[in-house]
Amino acid sequence: MSERDQKDAEAGSTRRRALMLGAVAASAVVSIRPALAQTAGSVLNCQIPVPDAGRASNYITAEGKLVPPNTPGAFPPSPRPFAGEQVKAALRGRSLPGADPQRSQAYTNYIRRLQIGQSGFTCYASLQNPRR
Repeated sequence: MSERDQKDAEAGSTRRRALMLGAVAASAVVSIRPALAQTAGSVLNCQIPVPDAGRASNYITAEGKLVPPNTPGAFPPSPRPFAGEQVKAALRGRSLPGADPQRSQAYTNYIRRLQIGQSGFTCYASLQNPRR
């Protein structure tokens, strides 16, 4: 095989590899886009309890801290969890459903204080994603 034939064979091989990688990348995009759409939808439907079930008897201060029941100035826990969509709207200044503005702010502050391992943290963290 001449040197020129060898270079042509290598160029063809490189071109085939590039085409194959392009095809793989294109199929990955087609596969990932529906998954992202599904994830975006599930983020808005995830739920955040205020507070989590293990501390459901505690009240929530205006700063979002948990305190013993009937603490003056603190708010009782929410009777139901909030959907991600509701929390996202509250983080933008709207009130949470069924809560007056002060209670909604206390609940929102509680949600902002969630940490890894607490119920609702994953939902809250996913709401912080700037893609949506």
